Amino acid sequence: MEYVLWIPLLPLIAFWVNILLGKGVLRGQAHWPSVLAVGGSMVLAVRVLFDVIHGQTMNQDIYTWILSDNFRVSVGFLIDQLTAVMLIVVTTVSFLVHVYSIGYMHGDKGYPRYFAYLSLFTFSMLMLVMSNNFLQLYFGWEAVGLCSYLLIGYWYEKRSASDAGKKAFIVNRFGDFGFGLGVILIFVTFGSLHYMPVFERAPEFISRTVNIYGLEVNLITLIALLLFCGAVGKSAQLPLHVWLPDAMEGPTPVSALIHAATMVTAGVFMVARCSPIYDLSPTAMAVVAVVGGVTALFAATIALVQNDIKRVIAYSTISQLGYMFLACGVGAYSAGIFHLYTHAYFKALLFLCAGSVMHAMAGELDMQKMGGLKRYMPVTYWTMLVASLSISGIPGLAGFFSKDEILFSAYAAGGVGRVVWVLGTLAALLTAFYSFRLIYLTFHGEFRGTEEQRHHLHESPPVMTVPLILLCIGAVGAGWVGIPEILGGKNHFGEFLSPVLRHPHYEVSHAEEWMTMALSVTVAVVGIVVATVFYIKDTSIPVRLARRFPFIYRVLWNKYYVDEFYNLIVVRPTLFVANSIIEGFTDRKVIEGIVNGLPAFVGWLGAQMRKVQNGVLQHYGMIMATGVFVILALLLVKVLGG
Repeated sequence: MEYVLWIPLLPLIAFWVNILLGKGVLRGQAHWPSVLAVGGSMVLAVRVLFDVIHGQTMNQDIYTWILSDNFRVSVGFLIDQLTAVMLIVVTTVSFLVHVYSIGYMHGDKGYPRYFAYLSLFTFSMLMLVMSNNFLQLYFGWEAVGLCSYLLIGYWYEKRSASDAGKKAFIVNRFGDFGFGLGVILIFVTFGSLHYMPVFERAPEFISRTVNIYGLEVNLITLIALLLFCGAVGKSAQLPLHVWLPDAMEGPTPVSALIHAATMVTAGVFMVARCSPIYDLSPTAMAVVAVVGGVTALFAATIALVQNDIKRVIAYSTISQLGYMFLACGVGAYSAGIFHLYTHAYFKALLFLCAGSVMHAMAGELDMQKMGGLKRYMPVTYWTMLVASLSISGIPGLAGFFSKDEILFSAYAAGGVGRVVWVLGTLAALLTAFYSFRLIYLTFHGEFRGTEEQRHHLHESPPVMTVPLILLCIGAVGAGWVGIPEILGGKNHFGEFLSPVLRHPHYEVSHAEEWMTMALSVTVAVVGIVVATVFYIKDTSIPVRLARRFPFIYRVLWNKYYVDEFYNLIVVRPTLFVANSIIEGFTDRKVIEGIVNGLPAFVGWLGAQMRKVQNGVLQHYGMIMATGVFVILALLLVKVLGG
């Protein structure tokens, strides 16, 4: 399987080609190196999938990266069932986003730079999912964070975009600090950073504890929670979710690729990859499940009242990521990865459809200023409708199979699982409601924009609509590889991942399984029906509810004031310290005092010397005579004293 080296290498080559030749040579054709490179990686990823299906796996170091005493880290690749799934997700979505971007970014002055960043991100994500050790994982982890910063702030002349890029980068530092400590603790504990030796030896340390300020903490639990800190930041879970909605300031294809389908799922992938560690810590598993369940419901409630079309989808992403962590927390890792896989297609489709709408509406984001677009944009409408049905969990579509498996696994796990099952079911109800609120406000009713916007309404060009259609196929059919046994399938997806990820067998009756499935479908249908009543039958209902419950509406509209809370306890104190202490005293008084004080003293001394060296001979003669007189006086005192 030596060819796997080319999977990350091709996008890296495309990055360098666009960086070196894009602006001066390629210009408007800068998309070709990136599209061809990612297309080549996609073809090779498909070959990897078939090789893995036929029993070929790989765990091989390519070369030694760091060697210092007993600290040895290599650049190497682990190709197994989990890697194969992630390669398919990353390369297929990335390829379609690259193609879509040709039309969406046409004419942008930074066209080569955009495709260079996109290729660099693809390389970084591929290195992350293919790594066979924790330090290479950390390299890819930080590299995708850097690319996220570059792409969110792509339109850096726009203040809101540059601020959003900085916010994403800084918020992720909080989580990544814990992740880095986890990697260090793994090396200190196991003496290795390679996955396999760590996973094999992990059971030996199941009862080991460490003392932290007098508190005995289980070592495995501590490692798992520190690693999860990074997942909370990268995958935008509570309380580090605040960067993802603001990240919508980047180009819409970036939102589809990085903040819906790939980068934000890195945390889920990491938890699944480290399942041998998490399985040894019920405490860490419970934390993962509860954080996921609470985040799923929390983000869904905020999405109910937002009017920015991309922000609604962004909060939907946070909610769906919560489902994935919920599954991992109850031990159903394959169900979490299954939802990651199906979610990639319908969520990328939602974002690209939103981009198509923005393309027609001259950049407009407010759904309250849209309406009636169905007749102008039929392809965008029907594909977005399918994506909304899929995310709502309507039977037959991809989202139904993966979401149903997660909810059933949570219910069957018992204990904490029952709690998060309730949270997940409520989130499913809200998901269906806000998804169809988006559909009705955007595509149904009368057009509420300006006449100038109406004049420019049109369907997007084929270079944009063809990726929508292909992603729509994924939003429908991606789930059919995981049909559960109760519906006559064999859950081939779970069986495929079984050598890497365990899928627990639950002692529950078929009646309970049918009950959880029927309930998840029922809440989805109820959500759609309520949205239809609110936004088609009687559009005054939402306004009346907002007026009747103004406090609840304000809290949801202001996103529970989490940003304001962080501004109060983190941002303002940091700015105070920076402006008053660091800049006011250290910078201005100490550093500038030394840097500017020494030249000022030399200047003053020179000015005083200039008063003596004035070029007047009489003054020089007087000074010389005075000197002679002083010397003679000293000699006379010495002689008389002797």
